[in-house]
Order: sequence, then C-alpha cells, then structure tokens
Amino acid sequence: MLTVAALYHFTPFEDPAALKPGLARVACENGVKGSLLLAREGINGTIAGTRAGIDAVLSHIRALPGCADLEWKESPAAEMPFGRMKVRLKREIVTMGQPDVDPRASVGHYVDPAEWNALISAPDVAVIDTRNDYEVAIGTFDGAVDPGTRTFRDFPAWWEENKARFHNKRIAMFCTGGIRCEKSTNFLIGQGVDEVYHLKGGILKYLEEVPQDDSLWHGECFVFDQRVSVGHGLKQGPHSLCHACRRPLTPEDLERPEYEKGVRCHHCAEEYTEAQRERFRERQRQVDLARARGESHLGPED
Repeated sequence: MLTVAALYHFTPFEDPAALKPGLARVACENGVKGSLLLAREGINGTIAGTRAGIDAVLSHIRALPGCADLEWKESPAAEMPFGRMKVRLKREIVTMGQPDVDPRASVGHYVDPAEWNALISAPDVAVIDTRNDYEVAIGTFDGAVDPGTRTFRDFPAWWEENKARFHNKRIAMFCTGGIRCEKSTNFLIGQGVDEVYHLKGGILKYLEEVPQDDSLWHGECFVFDQRVSVGHGLKQGPHSLCHACRRPLTPEDLERPEYEKGVRCHHCAEEYTEAQRERFRERQRQVDLARARGESHLGPED
C-alpha cells in the first residue's frame, strides 16, 4: 500500500527556482512521484510513494524557509497514482489572478470537520463550493451553491455578479484540500464580508473523519491524480478520466455513443477539431502500444 500526501503552505520564498533542484532530487531518490508547485507565495501539490519516501520528502519541505509548521493530508493508494515526478515554478500555487489577495494577512474562520454540519445547517449561513464545475458535478454538500466556474480565476467575477444574493448571510466555503479557500476567504474579507468560514482540511479531511452515516456530503470528491475520485473513508471512487478534456467520467459515461477512449467524451464531443482528435487518437495508440510492451508512455521525469 502506498501513501498519498496532499499539501500546501503559504510562506514567502525569495527564490523559488533555487528550491526546485533539491526538492526534485529528494523525491526521485526516494521513488516519490506526483506534482509540486513552487511560487513566491509558497508550495502546493500532491505526491505518492512508500511511507519512507513520503517521510523523506515531507522532512525536506519542512526544512524549507517558513515551512516548519507544514500540514498535510494523507490517504492510501493500492497503486501508484502518478506517472512521474514534476516540480514546477508558477506565479501562484493556486491561480486566482488577484494580486491583492494574501492568505498570510487574513483568512476566514477555520471550522473542523466535526463542527461543519452544524454550521452549514444554520439558516443564516450560505454555503459556497469554490471548486470548478466539473468537480462539483460529481459531488458536493447539501445545499451548497455551485458558482459554475470553469477555473478558479472566474470566482472573483462570479462573486461581483452574485454578491447581493448573500446579503446579511454568513458565508461558509469549502474546496478539495483547503487551499482555494485560503484565497477565496481572504478575497471576501477584502470585499467587506463580515463573517467568513471555511472547512479546515477541505473535503478530504471531512471524508476521512466524518462517519458516512452522519455525513452531509453526496457523491464523490474529484482528486487530481489517477484515482480521479475518492469517497467516504477516502476510498477510491468509480470515476475515470477523459484524456481529451480531463473531466471525470462515470462507468455509465463510458457506454455513451460519444465516448471514444483517449479521444472524446460527451462533455467535449463538440470542443475539438478533427485535426486535434486525430492527434488524440495517435496519442492513445502510443499509450496502448506502450502498455502492451509493459512500458510507460510518459516522457522522462523532471
């Protein structure tokens, strides 16, 4: 059994590029795979490996400037959910596109999973799902508002258009692991919202800690690795991924006439040109050939 660790930490990195080689080296030396993002505002990512490998990488990250109090969430995986290790430099570790937003200055009130049900059941609380539309589509909390955003960059514009709906309401926000809420709650505080709350540890922590019989969560939670989705107890869900549009698919979706493995699904049947689809078909042919040879189709690790 492998361990999957999801993490983020906001802390000022003066030179993120200088941190990349050492982080990539310790991950690869310990057989850890996944994706880590570095920016001037901190670090974000999900990695998987053996217990010893994950411990080595987490120890390295905690030794980085300002990361001694790093927190992370763990879940099991029967198989490696990543094909390689990627350490990338970004402008933001989660892209909102709002230069004045700074979670290090202030964020909403953290709510532990055990207290979340009571909060979101209160009549004066509006619950907002800060994730993207394809994530919300496969699972969310009772009564949560779906902004219908394609990317997190769209959230500020959505709020500007809809804020009147939430007059005199306390706002409770949630996301997969908590990182988007660090920024969205800071954004709402900057917009003058008096009482903003967010789920500590995100949906993943809630699904880990809250018994299914007591849960107000319905469906599965999308995750950004080859497991695609997890449910209560962080057990792997039934979804697979469309490798054209990267949206999650149910087993029933694979039976729809629009579906062609690696090429299209019902979500993206009208979204690509035939030339693009032919490239997808060639990619899928290469994937199938590599799998038949017992090899990986992926390029070298970086």
